[in-house]
Amino acid sequence: MKTSSSSEKSKLDRKMVEKNRRMQMKSLCLKLSSLIPANHSRATRLDFAVTYITQLKENIEKLKIRKEQAMELENGSNTMDTTMFGSRLPVFDLKDLGSSIEVIVISGLQKSFMVYEIISILEEEGAEVVSASFSTVGDKVFHTVHAQVKISRVGVETTRVCQRLQELIN
Repeated sequence: MKTSSSSEKSKLDRKMVEKNRRMQMKSLCLKLSSLIPANHSRATRLDFAVTYITQLKENIEKLKIRKEQAMELENGSNTMDTTMFGSRLPVFDLKDLGSSIEVIVISGLQKSFMVYEIISILEEEGAEVVSASFSTVGDKVFHTVHAQVKISRVGVETTRVCQRLQELIN
């Protein structure tokens, strides 16, 4: 009889352990879903979470690089000027991230841009601007604009956007 009661007890222990594990997983899933945007269905939330976390990590790495570059500029290092910008400002970089676009324009204080011109170009080409910011480091102004594709089937012609931005900064 002792063996049956001990086996029942171990069976109950396993059930409790499994119940606690399920409760903990449910709690973690709820916490995860609270951290990601709510416009996704439950089935795609985990996939979106993985993609979202990966994008956040990439953004963190980009920001670390930008911070290091800004610190070099602030400390008076001219090596970045010649390697990154050449001898000519303003410059821009357009990154096509699938359903979103990132535009970075770097100019000197003497050549200022109206951010609305950059935003207008993006909107005319079928993108919706999500955020725009700028920062001044030393004698350089960094403009960053993030946009999303308005209609995913149509997309945005990034080569046309590049051409128009090139015309704007020259």
